[in-house]
Amino acid sequence: MEQQQPNKPQLIVGVNEKIGPVKALLLGLQHVLAMDLYIAPIIIAGILSLSNSNASFFIQMCFFATGIATLIQTGIGLRLPVVQGPSYVPIAAIGAIGSKLGMGAMAGSLLPGALIVMLLGLPLKWFAKAVRKFIPPLVGGTVILIVGIGLMPVGLGNVYGHGQGELGTNVLIGAVSATVLVVCILLGRKAKGLGTFFRLISVIVAIVAGIITASLFGVVDFSPVKDAAWFSFPKLFPFGAPVFDISAILTMVFVYFIVLIETTGTWFVISSVTGEDLSNERLNRASFGEGLGCFVGSLFGGTPMTGYSSNAGLIAITGVGSRMAIMAGGGILVLLGLMPKLSALITCIPEPVINGIFCIVCVAIVINGLKVIQHVVLDDRNMMVIGIPVLLTIAITVLPKGATDGLPDFVNYVLSSGLTVGALAAVLLNLLIPNHKEKAAVASKQEVA
Repeated sequence: MEQQQPNKPQLIVGVNEKIGPVKALLLGLQHVLAMDLYIAPIIIAGILSLSNSNASFFIQMCFFATGIATLIQTGIGLRLPVVQGPSYVPIAAIGAIGSKLGMGAMAGSLLPGALIVMLLGLPLKWFAKAVRKFIPPLVGGTVILIVGIGLMPVGLGNVYGHGQGELGTNVLIGAVSATVLVVCILLGRKAKGLGTFFRLISVIVAIVAGIITASLFGVVDFSPVKDAAWFSFPKLFPFGAPVFDISAILTMVFVYFIVLIETTGTWFVISSVTGEDLSNERLNRASFGEGLGCFVGSLFGGTPMTGYSSNAGLIAITGVGSRMAIMAGGGILVLLGLMPKLSALITCIPEPVINGIFCIVCVAIVINGLKVIQHVVLDDRNMMVIGIPVLLTIAITVLPKGATDGLPDFVNYVLSSGLTVGALAAVLLNLLIPNHKEKAAVASKQEVA
């Protein structure tokens, strides 16, 4: 997709700018702290009825796999500041396969799909061709827009606590975290020196403020840190040797394609906030890196990875687009995967803190989507191509629990993600609704010829 960048993003730290190791670690740390990557594995562990020790190890391996996948994608894949993390899309499929066919079948189902995603990028080089054909700037901008809009209800719902804790307390903690982040961002735009410093570490400042606020209400519990071990090393196929069941493999191949659509939306967000073009070579490397990260992660008991849009939004907020910072974050995630005590410390950050920040990140993503489509002529056709996917994304996001239980499995996998439904709708509407202006332009050129 050849994205046009009418307003070049103003990054404080550029994508390929060299920074010192201490600065890289500090800037990478805030990306790690702002992630809720442990939520998906916690849900999967519950579905699979894992013991406490196995559940803890599963979460630990997801940290480890996330770090490896991030280093692969940022270092040799997309080569942009993208943070990988466990996708929510495969939760139902992984849970069903593991529960019905066993953990070995779950492990075996993840490997072939990852290899296919790799091959689509390199050596086949089909992925970039598909993106060019089906995702022009109108669709790409719409995908960025629905990523931000679709994640807003998720962030708000997590701030409210889903019935856990006092609603008023949760909202106050989330509001304090979000407000401190906004103040840091505004300070960074109004003043140099100290203001720039606050913007660079705005997420860490907001998290600290949120934790302090939460502690005043007694909702911070660090007791799990005491019980966690200091070191625990990864193992190949920790939950059993892989079993290759054809039905499980086909299911996960389908799910991988949905995840690939999801992560492509994140790449558009990153391209928009950094001003870096998504060339054919870069897109094919990204598909290869996505598949390789998922494959390696699966060897150690992880789940399919996707680029996290929330971390892409953090780049817009902090102005830090450095690959070195994200790779430092990847290194931190690997370390967390080797040291359960540290990973337990991260998981103790109250959800309202993380998601109060997450809501502001969603705002940044929406604005970047609007930047991409701001020069598109909003005629009746384009209004539908943009508006209907937004509507469908919100519709799926707020769908009541259990509403799709009676539908076939593959439909459930699609409907498990409002972002996927919105992205598919944008692609299909752009293909199906005739563009009379383009046809008229072609006809006019032919007459002149």
